[in-house]
Amino acid sequence: MLVVHRRSEIRDWSGRARRAGERIGLVPTMGALHAGHTSLVPVAREGGAERVVMSIFVNPLQFGPREDFDRYPRDLDRDLEVASAAEVDVVFAPTREEMYPSGEPIVRVVPTAGADRLCGRSRPGHFEGVLTVVAKLFGITLPDVAVFGQKDYQQLVLIRRMVTDLDFPVDVLAGPIVREADGLAMSSRNRYLSPSERSHALALSAALRECQEMFERGERDVAAYVRRLHEAGGPGVSVEYGEVVDPQTLQPALQVEAGTVCAIAAHVGATRLIDNHILGTPLAF
Repeated sequence: MLVVHRRSEIRDWSGRARRAGERIGLVPTMGALHAGHTSLVPVAREGGAERVVMSIFVNPLQFGPREDFDRYPRDLDRDLEVASAAEVDVVFAPTREEMYPSGEPIVRVVPTAGADRLCGRSRPGHFEGVLTVVAKLFGITLPDVAVFGQKDYQQLVLIRRMVTDLDFPVDVLAGPIVREADGLAMSSRNRYLSPSERSHALALSAALRECQEMFERGERDVAAYVRRLHEAGGPGVSVEYGEVVDPQTLQPALQVEAGTVCAIAAHVGATRLIDNHILGTPLAF
């Protein structure tokens, strides 16, 4: 596995791959790799990528002033071991100065719809930072395919809209949520949780599982699902939002049907967690 840190190096690598007629897949990450990240690599290959780039970069633009940028877990040596085991071809791990050599960019990708809801309500500017860094990664790595996890569903929708609106020649694929055996969605932030907080965090996936069971029983009242999501709140869990949304627009669903998305965010202790489920799809744990 090749490891590069400079934009010029990854561009050279991508250029050679393209000249050889090989399709490139990109798996963007912020490191602290786990099985959820590595599950995206085969998705890229199944989507036609013959070479896979994994980026590891903690993007400062998507963190608010009171968020966890400084303490976000960083362990590049371990991440490289994980990426190598996942058979990634090249890791692009730039510094902040390499990604933003002139300081914070004055030209950014600013979403005008869909970013002010769900996570965007409490994280103003977050998705502007996400879309800007993803656009830069597309320009640097020149991928044919890019894979993002479903756990960050709002991010996935906005990136797909950016690709459509700005005519990026990239196929955006979704990787399914990877969960622990007890249902907790894998997240780099899970390591912040104490044992008791981790136990409390299971309320999120339990609420989503019950929403799927409600759907299978024939419940179609949107309000019933919203109530169940908010019932995830309790000792140690403060629900920030529990919403039932249209899978394309992220607006509140007018009716519940297959494909409708149940989304939840909550603070478990000091840790903010998100999760979601697409109704009508398997959810076994």
